[in-house]
Amino acid sequence: MLNLENVGVFLPQGFLFQNVSLQINDGDRIGLVGKNGAGKSTLLRLISRLSTPSEGRIHMSKGIQLGFLTQDIVVDSSKGVLDYVLSSNETLNDLNGKLENVNHELATRTDYESDSYLNLLDELNELNHQLIVHEAGSWEEKVVSVLRGLGFHDNEMDRELNTFSGGWKMRAELAKILVNKPDVLLLDEPTNHLDIISIAWLEQYLKKYEGAVMVISHDRLFLDNVTNRTWDISLGKILDYPFAYTKYKEQRETELDQLSRMKKQQDKEIKHTEELINKFRAKSSKAAFAQSLIRKLDKTDRIEIESDPTARMKISFPLNVQPGKWVLELDDVGKTYGDKVIFSHLNTVVGRGEKIALLGPNGVGKSTLLKRITDVIEGEGEVKLGHNVKITYFAQDQAENLDKDLTVFETVDNVASGDIRKDLRSILGAFLFTGEDVDKKVGVLSGGERTRLALCQLLLSPSNFLILDEPTNHLDIQSKEVLKQALKNYEGTFMVVSHDREFLTDLTDRIWEINENQLKIHFYGVKEFLEIKMKDLQMTSSPNQTSIKKESNTPNEKIDQRELKKERNRLNNQLNNTEKKIEQLEESIQEYDQKMVQLDYTNEAEVQEVMAQYNKLKEQLDNEMKLWEEISEKLIEMEN
Repeated sequence: MLNLENVGVFLPQGFLFQNVSLQINDGDRIGLVGKNGAGKSTLLRLISRLSTPSEGRIHMSKGIQLGFLTQDIVVDSSKGVLDYVLSSNETLNDLNGKLENVNHELATRTDYESDSYLNLLDELNELNHQLIVHEAGSWEEKVVSVLRGLGFHDNEMDRELNTFSGGWKMRAELAKILVNKPDVLLLDEPTNHLDIISIAWLEQYLKKYEGAVMVISHDRLFLDNVTNRTWDISLGKILDYPFAYTKYKEQRETELDQLSRMKKQQDKEIKHTEELINKFRAKSSKAAFAQSLIRKLDKTDRIEIESDPTARMKISFPLNVQPGKWVLELDDVGKTYGDKVIFSHLNTVVGRGEKIALLGPNGVGKSTLLKRITDVIEGEGEVKLGHNVKITYFAQDQAENLDKDLTVFETVDNVASGDIRKDLRSILGAFLFTGEDVDKKVGVLSGGERTRLALCQLLLSPSNFLILDEPTNHLDIQSKEVLKQALKNYEGTFMVVSHDREFLTDLTDRIWEINENQLKIHFYGVKEFLEIKMKDLQMTSSPNQTSIKKESNTPNEKIDQRELKKERNRLNNQLNNTEKKIEQLEESIQEYDQKMVQLDYTNEAEVQEVMAQYNKLKEQLDNEMKLWEEISEKLIEMEN
């Protein structure tokens, strides 16, 4: 369907990637991963033909339709939300326009017996037929369903799009792309502007999507649930794995471990060769030998391993003095802006050690409530803090509000006090700011680096009550895992706003849900909360759909249950055989892993033979894994 042939992108500082030859097939669900700056967004732009590669070509089957959601798209429309998405179907627009013209002409003409009039009637019939083919009658229903799934309420459907925030405009743009069902969906961080419920809905939608999907995301759970392939941009190459993120990560770590051992062996051989060169270079009788060693060294394909700096990242939030049994009380707390009520009459108590996730749709007042609790803004009612309670507040825009003219070191030095100032460089090192990094201006840092620096500031303010508003924004998957572990180890109380389900899972012990101006408290985790919400959403996002009961075992169905059972048994036997082959291949690969560690890398023929066998086994394993997935999917379909 879509082929990349020796594609490369050259920048002034060198290649982002090169010699990329990969294929996107119908039904592929590809997660695109790699370090910030590796070229993920660039690759999507190449595939969408918004950019051209420095070398190589991208081939696309004739008639392939692409849908591309970028991070920097600008949405500007005075149309209502519903009309904006409805008008995006060019085929229906064209058919409706022609239909309108034909109807107008038929209404104004009187030559009923003429050939041209009869031709118009034929054209009318054909246009109506095409509208049926393109499901024009259910088009609005589908659009409404998608808009509801992405968080729009029915009373917002006619509201002018330009009156919404940038995040909601992006939702409308995403809805427009989804309902038109392009052959290939290219999504660059589609969950960035979605709340936790909308993310779960999008996940379910993409699971059932008929075309191919390529997505960039820092949401681990989203990648695991949506994708079946992972492309990893690393060291100028794109590695293709037939797994979702977590399994890819496990496989990649195994490979990196093997490469690390091979690199140690190679480095040892290179060092020995260099010693021989230095030893014999000055001796005329051995000069030719030394030159041959130099040539051999020049031809050596040196093993490179991309470092993972987050492996060195260590965060722990210090605890101030222990507070009393309760840390916070809300007494009839509310907040209004003019006539608009954000929330009202909130009454609750937070006990010491509670771990709270504050959830709700975007725009309902989560950040406003945190600002009210921390006295950033005033409002109705009273916010009471318990005995010895000290709050540390991480605002949603904390990272963006750092002084861009200060250096990294000056930023933390300005908030530090006492003996801890002696350890500032070590503390910055724990947040991956080492060496010359500490002298960089904040203004040149990436979004992820600024977030890490803001979290470092947090560390320098010991507290017993952490209030965190979207602390994972701009953080990669590994950094989020480090932050999550730090919060799990924190002995104080915390309240966190986040739309990242993986981050929140097993982190909090209760949920504050704010919606429709009120606060509901649930004494369960995020998983249970989402299950309940998704059931409610499914009931409301599929209107006017009546269930059709099938008559079982009727002559019309022509289903032979015995044949069905026979086929199921055949597939189960095939699945068992495939699993045995996978197990055997994995054992063989492990054996070759050991062989490669013990290889004499001076014997090129032996190395080539071993690597050829190793690659052959890997290819066989990939094929068997794909077959296993296909059989499993067939069995699941038969059960359903």
